[in-house]
Amino acid sequence: MACVVKLLGAGASQGIATSFAPALQAATGCTLDGTFGAVGAMREQFLAGVPCDVLILTAAQIAALAAEGRVRTEAGGPLGVVRTGIAVRKGDPHPPIGDAEALAAALLAADEIYLADPERATAGIHFAGVIAKLGLSERLAPRLHPYPRGHFAMHALAGSKARIALGCTQVTEIADEPGIALVGPLPKAFELSTTYSVAVSAGAQSPDAARWLARALTAETSLAERRARGFEV
Repeated sequence: MACVVKLLGAGASQGIATSFAPALQAATGCTLDGTFGAVGAMREQFLAGVPCDVLILTAAQIAALAAEGRVRTEAGGPLGVVRTGIAVRKGDPHPPIGDAEALAAALLAADEIYLADPERATAGIHFAGVIAKLGLSERLAPRLHPYPRGHFAMHALAGSKARIALGCTQVTEIADEPGIALVGPLPKAFELSTTYSVAVSAGAQSPDAARWLARALTAETSLAERRARGFEV
């Protein structure tokens, strides 16, 4: 039977995780089968018993699962910190977003605003809260285009035909979409920085290959790749 490493990961980790698929196969002979989405959904799938060898969630979620004995962290660890930022289509002007007033003006000027799931995705939940704090929830509601995860939202932003369009998600997902550009992180008053960690499932079916991948993702040799994809390490 062919060896497969099944990975459940936060959407923010898709780019970095899949970039290691060729090295995983070369080193272990195993292929990577990754499923990515909102961290809440990935955690739910894991707890529901969906086959999983490697898990990438927030550091807090991984720590809680490790305390329950559901994952092992000795072969993994922190992947890095990811900020949440504002994006526009590549070539579009970058609006000022350095403080609350500037961010509100940029949002009000946009015809379409793309975001991750405001109920289950880390960045989507946070951005919906930012809009509420700015007092703009009702005014912006008709312009919001939520998607199950930031990856899909940013792909949709890239193809938007609106006069002015912008999006908000984690900077790793912005970096993964070639049709858009990062304007910058959210203003300090609304900053969201999320630390992601890698762990091996206690019930891994390919434990040796899973440990290889977890170590490779978090090793010093992967620092440059992680930084290039938006992780702060």
